[in-house]
Amino acid sequence: MSLALMNKVHTPVLIEEVVGALDVRPGKRYIDCTLGGGGHAAAILAGCRPGGELLGIDADPEAIRLAQHNLYDYFESVLIINDNFYNLSHICSETGFSRADGILFDLGLSSLQLATAERGFSFQLNGPLDMRFNPDEQLTAADIVNKLPEAKLAQLILIYGEEPLANRIARDIVLNRPISDTADLADIVTNSVGGRYSKIHPATKTFQALRIAVNRELDHLTTALEQSLTCLAPGGRLAVISYHSLEDRIVKNFMLHETRDCICPADIPECRCHHRPQIELIYKHPLTPTESEIEKNPRSRSAKLRVACKL
Repeated sequence: MSLALMNKVHTPVLIEEVVGALDVRPGKRYIDCTLGGGGHAAAILAGCRPGGELLGIDADPEAIRLAQHNLYDYFESVLIINDNFYNLSHICSETGFSRADGILFDLGLSSLQLATAERGFSFQLNGPLDMRFNPDEQLTAADIVNKLPEAKLAQLILIYGEEPLANRIARDIVLNRPISDTADLADIVTNSVGGRYSKIHPATKTFQALRIAVNRELDHLTTALEQSLTCLAPGGRLAVISYHSLEDRIVKNFMLHETRDCICPADIPECRCHHRPQIELIYKHPLTPTESEIEKNPRSRSAKLRVACKL
C-alpha cells in the first residue's frame, strides 16, 4: 500500500480528548504504546513543544514505516520502536523513558490494517487468513481455523468474540475445512448465522475472536497495564482507548483495583494485603466520541477512553 493511501485511511480517534486527558504540556515526555500511523503521536508532539519527547511503540512494521513518514517533522523529538507493548518495561528501561508524564494505549484495529487485504483482518476484503500484527510471529488465523478442534474453536469464538452462536459457527467451519481466505470464512459464518443480524456484519465477532487469539491481545494488555505504572512518573497520566467489552473490562478492573487501599477478600476481618492505591481516576466514567466524530469516522462509535493519574 502506498504512503498516500495509508495516510488517507488513517483517522485517529478521540484525538482532542486524548491530548486533554494526558495533560500534554511543553517539555514533558510521553509514550504512545500503539503508534499506528502516528495521528495521536503528532498531536501529543505538537502540544509538548518545545522540549518535549515521545516514545512510539508498535508491533506492526507497516505502522512503523507510516509513522516514520508522518512524524518526520518531529524526528528530533520522537523515538520509534518496532516491538509489542507487552515489553513496555524493558523498552522504557532501554530507552530511558521510565519516568514518562503520560502513556497512551489505543487498542483499536487501525484503518491501515483493515484496508490491506493481504493482512487478512477484514471480512470485507478477500485475503489470506493471517491477522498477525507482527508478520514475524508464527501463529496465523489459518492455523486456528483449520487445526483447532471444534470444541476449542467454539470456546474461542464464544469467549473472545462473545458470539452466542459459537457452537454452530465452529461446526460449520470444521465441515468446510480447509479454509484459506477471509471471503470464504466470512461466507461460512454468514451462512451459519443465517444472514445479517443487529447492526454489525455476522462475521464481525468471529473475526474479532480470531484476531485476539492470534495476537494474544488480552494477555498482552494485562501485562502492559501492570508495567505502565512502573514507567510513569508521579502525577503522570495513563489513558486507554478500548473498543469492545473484553478490553474495556480489563482496563476498568485494572484501574479500579489500583485505586483501592485494601484488596483483601471481604471475609477477612483485617487487612493483610498491605496494598496501597497507585492511581486515582481522572474521570468517573469513560469519555466517548461525539455524534459528529462518529458521523465522520464510524469506526469510532464503540470507543471508550479511560484515564487515571499516578499518585
